[in-house]
Amino acid sequence: MEDEAEIYDGIRAHFPLSFGKQTKSETSLERVHNSTRRNTTSAAEIKPSFSSNSRSNNSNTDNKAFPSLSSSSKAWLETLKNPNTKQNRDSAALDYLNKSSSPNDAVIGPARPAVGSLDQEDAKIGSPLPPVQPNAEYDDSPMIGPPPPPQVGDEEEDDEPMIGPPRPAPTGSADSDSEEVDEEEEEDQYRIPLSNEIVLKGHTKVVSALAVDHSGSRVLSGSYDYTVRMYDFQGMNARLQSFRQLEPFEGHQVRSLSWSPTADRFLCVTGSAQAKIYDRDGLTLGEFVKGDMYIRDLKNTKGHISGLTCGEWHPKTKETILTSSEDGSLRIWDVNDFKSQKQVIKPKLSRPGRVPVTTCTWDREGKSIAGGIGDGSIQIWNLKPGWGSRPDVYIGGGHSDEITGLKFSSDGRILLSRSFDGSLKVWDVRQVKEPLRVFDDLPNHYAQTNISFSPDERLFLTGTSVERDSTIGGLLCFFDREKLELVSRVGISPNRSVVQCAWHPRLNQVFATAGDKHEGGTHILYDPTLSERGALVCVARAPRKKSVDDFQLQPVIHNPHALPLFRDQPSRKRQREKILKDPLKSHKPEIPITGPGYGGRVGTSKGSLLTQYLLKQGGLIKETWMEEDPREAILKYADAAAKDPKFIAPAYSQTQPQPIFAKSDSEDEEK
Repeated sequence: MEDEAEIYDGIRAHFPLSFGKQTKSETSLERVHNSTRRNTTSAAEIKPSFSSNSRSNNSNTDNKAFPSLSSSSKAWLETLKNPNTKQNRDSAALDYLNKSSSPNDAVIGPARPAVGSLDQEDAKIGSPLPPVQPNAEYDDSPMIGPPPPPQVGDEEEDDEPMIGPPRPAPTGSADSDSEEVDEEEEEDQYRIPLSNEIVLKGHTKVVSALAVDHSGSRVLSGSYDYTVRMYDFQGMNARLQSFRQLEPFEGHQVRSLSWSPTADRFLCVTGSAQAKIYDRDGLTLGEFVKGDMYIRDLKNTKGHISGLTCGEWHPKTKETILTSSEDGSLRIWDVNDFKSQKQVIKPKLSRPGRVPVTTCTWDREGKSIAGGIGDGSIQIWNLKPGWGSRPDVYIGGGHSDEITGLKFSSDGRILLSRSFDGSLKVWDVRQVKEPLRVFDDLPNHYAQTNISFSPDERLFLTGTSVERDSTIGGLLCFFDREKLELVSRVGISPNRSVVQCAWHPRLNQVFATAGDKHEGGTHILYDPTLSERGALVCVARAPRKKSVDDFQLQPVIHNPHALPLFRDQPSRKRQREKILKDPLKSHKPEIPITGPGYGGRVGTSKGSLLTQYLLKQGGLIKETWMEEDPREAILKYADAAAKDPKFIAPAYSQTQPQPIFAKSDSEDEEK
């Protein structure tokens, strides 16, 4: 036995310790991100339908789509940027030799070495050149980018005579190729993360509110289905499920969400007149007071009296928030006091009345407030000592319809506005007589459609809604801030409108909410080579498999006092309560009821009176009335009543007529 053990140990020493152990197969990150790669062909096939006012400098954009940038085209762009590489020179030489040489041509002078075998120095003088195979040296290497466009004269020579005039050579192909390269290089310089996409689902209607905290770890989405869903990238796996669902106000749509500067609380604005504050985990901290709707002057009310339209937290101060309402006022609140507001702002109106304030926003430093009024005007207030409701900047007739979104640039000089009239306008706050640029043909059907800047503010983006008779779905449009022109359009959903959008600076990921009357979700666009954390973390994390410990059976609990042997005697109070519940032991009187029977009681087996019970038990009372004929039961007392009348008969005995009774029918039938 000892010899066998030594032999076993000696054989085992030749194998590694991990021999025979089953390792869990892991999916590579490349394979995971390939599963979330966007189909850019559908987005590239969308033709722009913008008017000439939105992009008048480039005439070729009316007939050409805007392809979305992806990481797979980087190598191709490098070859286009450096056309003098060895591979390009060799391919050009191959094309030239194939056009000018054939196997039957005689060669005069020294033979030229073939491309692909340039190291052969023993070429014979005067021998014909062998046919050159294009890219013979690079057949095994994968081709990078799309195939090169066909050149003029590359058609195969046929022995059949050509019928008809010769085909015209394509004109301007070199110019169009150069323009394509310029546009792709232009898109590459913006570095828009669009190659991959994931969708955070869960809502049953359009997602109208979006908020991502400053660290990029938690995402809030509010919908027209009255709920708010909370997503955590650190605790979320590839199933992309929310960890909490809230319903701030029953029957009211969620219209705006905003994180505090410290990201420990967030503001929730719904269609009700009261805004709510929640902590980071979704627990309610409080709600602001509602005003008195019977007070005409809005400055004398303690809060809003109509549904809220928008709300935003102060970018620097964590105790201050701003809200706008349909009652025609803007209010600044202190989070530490939910019962009163700090300031009431009444916008300037062209005519007396109440016009709703559809949207509001802070500037980057929190020193100015902008509000979009229902009459189409844009008003800006500067926060300074002694400031009031009179606006410092008034843009009357900024839009022909209600304004849905406003956004300041970081320097506070540029203001972007979005409206129901299907336009996006760029304003210079210092000169507001005319907008710097107007982008038309951007359909908008939702009151929460917003505008957002890129992290470096070279671009700004907005979403479009789906029209009834249009074949183009919801798009995400990117515009250049300096050139004021359209850069790219990305298709988000073929039949759902894009409402909210955001470009997170830390994650370098683009968020876009979309939906319709049946379903809604938050689309996250990212690039594995450009983005960080966020969607990359949760996609790469596979869902955890359930183990045996996850399944817990309900244990059988044996109570020692359940058996009569170990049961304690109940207290006297409990005994009295138990006796009172028993109708027999408590001698509970029977409830009086109507109906035939003895003593007003329905004929029961024992009766309700003591004398009736005793007579029945002794057999003195025999209930035979159900078997007897009623007429015979009465006539059997006729002789006794005639002999010994007791009540009325003695008084009228002398004058009472002789009663004559009818004979029984049964007797007549027998005769």
